[in-house]
Amino acid sequence: MLFTADFWQEIAVTIAASMMPVSELRGGLPVGVGLGLTVYDALIAAVLGNMIPIPFLLLFMRRILAWLKGYEKPGEWARKLEEKGHLKGKKMTRYGSLGLMLFVAVPLPGTGAWTGALIAAVLDMDFKKSLLAIFAGVCIAGLIVACITYGFVSLVG
Repeated sequence: MLFTADFWQEIAVTIAASMMPVSELRGGLPVGVGLGLTVYDALIAAVLGNMIPIPFLLLFMRRILAWLKGYEKPGEWARKLEEKGHLKGKKMTRYGSLGLMLFVAVPLPGTGAWTGALIAAVLDMDFKKSLLAIFAGVCIAGLIVACITYGFVSLVG
C-alpha cells in the first residue's frame, strides 16, 4: 500500500529536512530514500520542501536584513550575510537568471536555493525571474542528487 500513514510521515520528514538552510535538498532527498521512499517520491518531496521558503526569502530578506542591522550582534551577522550575497552575486549580475539557476543547480556547500534567494534579494533581482531560476536550479540539483543517491543505494543494497 503506497499511501499509508508511514508514507506521509516519510514525505513530511523529507520536506522538513529539505527546508533547512544548510542541508536543503542535498540532505533531504537522501533522508527520504533512507526512510524508505522511492527516489522519485523523495525527489518530489525534496524539491517541494526546498522551494517552500524561497518566495518568502525573496520577498522579505532585504527587510529582515535591514531590521537586523538595527541591533549590534544581529547587525554584524546581517552585514556578513549581505556581504556574502554581494560577493557570490558578482557573477550573477553578468549572467542574470541563467547564472542564478546554474549557481543553485550545483549541489555543493555554499550553493543552493537559500543562498540563491539571498543573492537575488540583495541584488534586487526580479521576483518572478528569480523564483523560476531558483526552481529550475533546484530541479537540476535534485536530479543530480537523485542520481548520486540512487547510485549509492544500488551499490549498498
